[in-house]
Amino acid sequence: MGYERIKAVLTKHKQVKKSLMEYRKFGNTDFNGSILGFGAMRLPVTDNRNRATIDEPLAGKMIACAIEQGVNYIDTAYFYHEGESERFVGRVLKDGYRNKVALATKMPVRLPKSHDDCNRILDEQLGRLQTDRIDYYLLHGLNHETWPNIRKIDIFTWAQRAIADGRIRHFGFSFHDDFPTLKEIIDAYDQWTVCQIQYNYMDTEYQATTEGLNYAAQKGLSVVVMEPIRGGHLAKEPPARVKDIFAEAPKPRSPAEWALQWVWDQPGVSMVLSGMTAMEHVVENCALAKRASENTLSAVELKLIARAKEAYRELCPIPCTNCRYCMPCTNNIRINRIFELYNDVHMYNDTRVPRMRYGQINPEQRGDQCIECGTCEDSCPQNIPIQEWLKKADELLAPKKASNK
Repeated sequence: MGYERIKAVLTKHKQVKKSLMEYRKFGNTDFNGSILGFGAMRLPVTDNRNRATIDEPLAGKMIACAIEQGVNYIDTAYFYHEGESERFVGRVLKDGYRNKVALATKMPVRLPKSHDDCNRILDEQLGRLQTDRIDYYLLHGLNHETWPNIRKIDIFTWAQRAIADGRIRHFGFSFHDDFPTLKEIIDAYDQWTVCQIQYNYMDTEYQATTEGLNYAAQKGLSVVVMEPIRGGHLAKEPPARVKDIFAEAPKPRSPAEWALQWVWDQPGVSMVLSGMTAMEHVVENCALAKRASENTLSAVELKLIARAKEAYRELCPIPCTNCRYCMPCTNNIRINRIFELYNDVHMYNDTRVPRMRYGQINPEQRGDQCIECGTCEDSCPQNIPIQEWLKKADELLAPKKASNK
């Protein structure tokens, strides 16, 4: 569906309004990005059992609506929607929209073994996206395991050549690990322009952490935040205890607004990336972005969010503080990650997402691989019966057992 046809449909339905979107300087680049970006990872599908079946008429209207409302950054990746996200985005952006947005996609860092592989993958992505350039090209999901491997192939020299020949404009990375790993990656290359991190009011001490966000911003990188509503958990009807706390606010806000505005309030944040699955998400998020800015929340409201965070934490059955004293596990089990997913089930009254993410853990690192050596329990300052909780977590989260629930 081309630009003019989509615009005509949106005009007919009176969904195109004058943009009052806020824009922020994108790190040290010359780009001013909308504070809301469109993530093409959770597009609507026609078959929930097959992520490749993108509902293209609906998803096309959603992206077009976002652009018409002022969103000027579209993010996708090689593997999103089984590889169909890039192809779909390419079809939507042609015939008018491509030059209205900065386009970001990501290299699957486990695939390339040489510069030739990098060139082949990038050229494939350019073909999928029907464009001659990627504005922001990110290494996808860097962590302590993938980082050394991608460095071995001299990725920086390759990136400089790809920038020189015009196929990419800016080079960056998305990230899932801890602050020391983030700092090591940032310090390894002085021409990074963007980093994408998970961050929300529940995850200030998790993964990149607030320290990592500030460090990246101080180094001149544009910081794009993913999971601002923690996979949708913070946009749901909150537990009664949390709902009562937010009810004390002088100004009523939806759960999604509390979460998004908290991230937008952080001065180091360049953009919040939202993976939207329905038109109502686009309409609501664009409306929120149009009345958002830095330092919007009052001191009273910030204290309410801090109390809400603690109320969520009190719902956790496992009193894990993620101190990581139990790590590394003798048998390489991801203890702290497993406990986090188990607690998520109880905090957000949701099993679907934690089970999905547990299924993404290497089977050799799941709870049922515990050899009961007791080393972790000897090291735990909270005196958590770790072996017992690992069994309970695996019973609840393991895909082979979850299918019978």
